[in-house]
Amino acid sequence: MGDHGNREIRELSLLFDISTKLSESLDLKTVLKPILNLIARHMEILRGTLTILNRAKGEIVIEEAYGLRPEEQAKGRYRMGEGITGKVIDTGQPIIVPNVADEPLFLDKTGSRKHVNKKDIAFICVPIKIGNEVIGALSADRLHNEDVSLENDVRLLTIIASSISQAVRLRQVAEEELEKMKEENQRLQDLLKTRYDMKTIVGNSKGMQAVYSLIDKVCRTNATVLILGESGVGKERVAQTIHYTSNRADQPFVKVNCAALPESLIESELFGHERGAFTGATSARKGRFEVAENGTIFLDEVGDLPLAVQIKLLRVLQEKEFERIGGNTTVKANVRIITATNKNLEALIQEGKFREDLYYRFNVFPILVPPLRDRKTDIMLLADHFIQKYSKEHGKQITRISTTSTDMLINYHWPGNVRELENCIERAIILCTDGVIHSYHLPPNLQSRETDGSDTTIGGFKDIVANMEREVILEELKKTKGNMAKAARTLGITERMIGLRVAKYEIDPGWFKQRGKN
Repeated sequence: MGDHGNREIRELSLLFDISTKLSESLDLKTVLKPILNLIARHMEILRGTLTILNRAKGEIVIEEAYGLRPEEQAKGRYRMGEGITGKVIDTGQPIIVPNVADEPLFLDKTGSRKHVNKKDIAFICVPIKIGNEVIGALSADRLHNEDVSLENDVRLLTIIASSISQAVRLRQVAEEELEKMKEENQRLQDLLKTRYDMKTIVGNSKGMQAVYSLIDKVCRTNATVLILGESGVGKERVAQTIHYTSNRADQPFVKVNCAALPESLIESELFGHERGAFTGATSARKGRFEVAENGTIFLDEVGDLPLAVQIKLLRVLQEKEFERIGGNTTVKANVRIITATNKNLEALIQEGKFREDLYYRFNVFPILVPPLRDRKTDIMLLADHFIQKYSKEHGKQITRISTTSTDMLINYHWPGNVRELENCIERAIILCTDGVIHSYHLPPNLQSRETDGSDTTIGGFKDIVANMEREVILEELKKTKGNMAKAARTLGITERMIGLRVAKYEIDPGWFKQRGKN
């Protein structure tokens, strides 16, 4: 048998070996290295690479290599049409470079040929295709002499490229999906950091300035934080801001509302359980502390924690470890703990409902969020913030809040704090039809004459009607710059009628005239 026959046998043997590898797995990461090693051994190549095109970025990267160091492989990145590899993928045609030293298109981006005699090196690059679409390239360096047929090498590499094309496609799609997931993850992380940045906590009152200062001091530490304040003041948002401005921002933020969980389930929710630990535990389950590993766990309403759970929490804070229910394996807890409550924990200690030692563990760095009634200067800032939020959500164009509505919002005592204000503004936007939030769009409890907390009685029907009438007159006088005759005509009443109502509601039309001149 001649040399030609021997070559054909070697080629068939190589193709069979490659086929066998591919039959084991289509995962390119698993089979590519062995395939390149087979090619190197059968074809006596010096270096070999398989590059894949990232279609979204238009970038070509080395997926696997033979004869390259990791740092050399990392440098192998090309744009479409750049160098020999980029040109092959761009045109879909193979290229033979008999002598890389004489080829200006040969870039040697990897630097792997820096210390060798390039005059003796030939470079062959063939496209990897699915139909007419080029998805990558297969290349090889080899010593070139008269006994070597580079055209035959191109033919063989083209057959190999065709045989591995499906595996390359799967890898290409997987890499692109992974890239999308990374980008989406980064986008969400950036969104969370922006959403819970300190600048997004609305308020410039003295009380909130103190809160900002405390957040800034504690956020980049691992100290346990206790957030105090009435229901609805925004304790959860403070906790989120601490997390997303901390060194743990890229790790989980896990919230647990201790008051919302049944006492029989809260221990399992926090620490997890093993299979068969109790009736219904058909499989092992991680608790919130394990889910929050390396991140932050926010325990809201800790004043409602059962005493039995308080003991376990004390151990987590002291020893940084715990066991699942029904388990013997100790689980380490690298978790930052932030707690919050609207209850007086010191009073609960006196009543025997809260452990004093746990309180002191929680109370390492307390932050008191003031109620909205003590932050009068923040009310309209918050109202504007919620108007922007809900006008967009409900597809409304809100231009302003009427003077009467502003007075009502500022004078109300807000027992439900920021949460109540948010609900109030959303309701008003839903009711609004003319782009202006009027007093009659606000809830009835804001319509009473006394809104500072001294009298919380809801105003009667006559009071609500009177408020609406006063506001309509004020709005019309504002539009007419205090011209009562014009306002009366627009409202469809006589000048005498508007005069009586102006006197009744102690409205000064001259104020609007003066304002119109300024």
